[in-house]
Amino acid sequence: MKKIIPLEEGDYYITPEGYRCFTEQYLLKRGYCCESGCRHCPYGFDKNSLKQK
Repeated sequence: MKKIIPLEEGDYYITPEGYRCFTEQYLLKRGYCCESGCRHCPYGFDKNSLKQK
């Protein structure tokens, strides 16, 4: 079971299209890469090459 991380100010923003976009701050708190190609991935995952840098 995954740990629930409470959201804090600066953990995400709303894109012009209305989606929630998690920031590097939140992704680091989460502690792992989900390999979904997150816009602000601090783990270096490149969805196009399907590998971590």
